[in-house]
Amino acid sequence: MQKTKKSVAKRFKLTSTGKLVRRTPGFRHLLGAKSTKQKRRASRDKLVAEGQAAMLKRALPFGL
Repeated sequence: MQKTKKSVAKRFKLTSTGKLVRRTPGFRHLLGAKSTKQKRRASRDKLVAEGQAAMLKRALPFGL
């Protein structure tokens, strides 16, 4: 039986084209010390690198 790895499901999302999207780390605290440019870039979702994505997709058999 295939099971979804819940730790991966909470951190990554599969797009309709099959790419993985992630949030930027370090964006929950100490925001006053970060520049506006840094915060603006961190607020956008980022794609997971292809080499890492293959391993993570196996942990999401049902494509959450």
